Amino acid sequence: MPLAVDRYELGPLQTNCYVVRHARGAPECAVIDPGGDAAGLRLELARLGTACAGILVTHGHFDHLGGVADLAEGTGAEVWMPEGERERLERYPEFAPVGVPGRPHAPEHLLSGGETVEVAGVSFECLAVPGHSPAHIAFHAEGELFSGDLLFAGSVGRVDLPGADWDTLLASVRMLSERLPPETVIHPGHGHETTLGVELARNPFLAELRAPTS
Repeated sequence: MPLAVDRYELGPLQTNCYVVRHARGAPECAVIDPGGDAAGLRLELARLGTACAGILVTHGHFDHLGGVADLAEGTGAEVWMPEGERERLERYPEFAPVGVPGRPHAPEHLLSGGETVEVAGVSFECLAVPGHSPAHIAFHAEGELFSGDLLFAGSVGRVDLPGADWDTLLASVRMLSERLPPETVIHPGHGHETTLGVELARNPFLAELRAPTS
């Protein structure tokens, strides 16, 4: 049975937040990248009949962090995020644009890739996918990949930000292509879902990965 995945566009950039359960009706869930409006999200969780058992953060950009502190403190859920970007949550006001809601929070668990995290009965494999940000993590579970801002439908994450690098991003996508099957569902940080195979075949930004090697 596939995971139950619900998507909500939260925060000033309408960043995708995912509520992930092992099945519809499951009493607990994992929340990935709550970018804002934690109060509204908690009302939605109540409507779904599920409780936040843990918060997973793909990377430290403000639009993925705005609701973390309020959701964590309001539910008692612990937070997992990349160790290399922890200061962006711990010192949130220093990195977020002026006037953008959000508060600092100290994550309970730090990731570097290679770990397996179990939240709400779902085992997430943590994959290091730097490029858009230096310590970016993607979460893979049961054929679903929560890719943050590494890979989108028809596009990829920006590499004109501090700590971003095009060659590193491309290498991360190449790693995914070698490790995961093409039918893997991609749940990106912005926009609609896609599959790994579709992006490897059609995404114009990944043409280098399709070029034959001599």
